[in-house]
Amino acid sequence: MAKKPKVLPTIEWLQPRVRLARILSLVCFFALVGVLALFYLCLLDLHGARPWVILLIELVPLLIMAPGVISGSPRGHSWLCFVLNLYFIKGAIAAFDPNRQLFGVLEMAASLALFCSALLYVRWRFQLNRRLAGE
Repeated sequence: MAKKPKVLPTIEWLQPRVRLARILSLVCFFALVGVLALFYLCLLDLHGARPWVILLIELVPLLIMAPGVISGSPRGHSWLCFVLNLYFIKGAIAAFDPNRQLFGVLEMAASLALFCSALLYVRWRFQLNRRLAGE
């Protein structure tokens, strides 16, 4: 049996979705950074630890990915999806602690929203690039 060739969506269908996924991924990226900053600097009891040191350690993976996400690089967004697994797992672990349950749920929600929007951006941007190249 011969396989049917995959049909790419039209440029008119892809362009607004690429733009929307890009905007959503930027909003979710900064929302995740904001959730981390708000909780570590203001709300969590760190038992005497310096909150800015803990926050810096937490933000290092996101700061490494920030140039690719801000510039709109599909490769940067795809690598971000791998890094986001760390934040989702950390949020799930925090959600089981009654003192940090809200923080864990918010961290999981922000990382999941960012993962989905970044994944859709990569997929639609790749399809749009193929369409624009004449495939």
